Amino acid sequence: MSTPVSPARRLPVVLRNPSFGTVWVGQLLTQMASRMFQVGAVWWLVGFAGGERRGLASGLFLMVSTLPAVALAPVVARVVARYAHRTVLAVAAATAGVCAGAAAVWAYTGTLPVPAAYAAGLALAACQALFDPCLTTSVPELVEDADIEAATGFELATQSIAGLVGGLLGPLVVDAGGLAGVVAGCAGAYLLAALLIASVRFPHATAPQGPVAEAAPERRTLRSILGGLPFVRRVLVCFAAANVFTTAVYVVMPLYTRGVLHSTGSTVASLEVALGAGTLLGSFTGGRLPGRPTVLGSICLAVMAGALALPGIFTGHLPAAGALVVAGWCVGVIGVRFVALFQRLVPAGDKAGFFAAMQALLGATFPVTSLVFGALGDHLSARALCLVQGAGLVPVAVALWWLGGRADDSEPEPSAGSGRPVALAGDAS
Repeated sequence: MSTPVSPARRLPVVLRNPSFGTVWVGQLLTQMASRMFQVGAVWWLVGFAGGERRGLASGLFLMVSTLPAVALAPVVARVVARYAHRTVLAVAAATAGVCAGAAAVWAYTGTLPVPAAYAAGLALAACQALFDPCLTTSVPELVEDADIEAATGFELATQSIAGLVGGLLGPLVVDAGGLAGVVAGCAGAYLLAALLIASVRFPHATAPQGPVAEAAPERRTLRSILGGLPFVRRVLVCFAAANVFTTAVYVVMPLYTRGVLHSTGSTVASLEVALGAGTLLGSFTGGRLPGRPTVLGSICLAVMAGALALPGIFTGHLPAAGALVVAGWCVGVIGVRFVALFQRLVPAGDKAGFFAAMQALLGATFPVTSLVFGALGDHLSARALCLVQGAGLVPVAVALWWLGGRADDSEPEPSAGSGRPVALAGDAS
């Protein structure tokens, strides 16, 4: 006879863990603001301010917006390990709100220069580079151990919701009121998130509320953390290689809209919604799919390769939107399965450094990718760029499949059926 489930356990994870629920709202606000600014600024450059070199201008902006996650990784690891996570999250959100507010005032009192938009993107990205790994590290401090997978799935699904809403609003707000409306909305969202996070208690936190005492044991370096996790390190390298081609979609989508579909910001918004909806669906369903993570991940990468190449073969709004739904679903599945896997494989004392290193490694290719695909967009058609994306993912899918068959005996890859599921997507809904 099965054990009865208490009414409290039937509640969604954000309701049975009120502190996590409040921080989740803060996460939703910050990531929605970040995505709205990024997508809105790219469309502003492609559609209005970028001139004849709009591809290079938008690619350069995305490069600037992703540099902090890579360059600040060692600093982020030290800050997250040394200070109370609630303080780090609240200060990062408040700083981003002040920066966005200053840009909004400048934009409303005059024309915001393109270099100032780049500077605002750099500042907001630096705050987000601190916020995101700190939030992931904080999950065990906000929920009970039994809820870690559910909270991880919910956290990743929330990123999809925020990306969907932010990607929808960004181009529409730019078309309606320029970049000023975007940065003003971002400022309000960041400041509200800071207030919410500062108001809650982290019930399972064990770190002291402030700097760690000098007698505390020294933290391991990022290199030593990854050096002790060979299987995890190789998986991260595979995904970093995949990011060279998957993240290029943020450059290609606006160029495809303008050069192939000859449409406006509403079309960019609809494509962003398609990508976000697919990612959200993948985040909620990924934990229920059978198979070892590397096998499932390699299949998803192969499917994503075909989806990203499809708009280069069949042009039109519907083929592009459908392809992005499929690609987003693959991203969501991969995210839930592997982040929850890392939560279990990485020792608790190394998590702050590991998640900062993961963000840096996965983001290391994004600045170069943004610049290269942006520059190529001024010389190649958007359809050709779609084909390049799809072709580039094929060898990465093969490499991940090969890696799954050669997992070290000392660090075996957990199968879908060992222990609890990697992500309980149903509990996250």
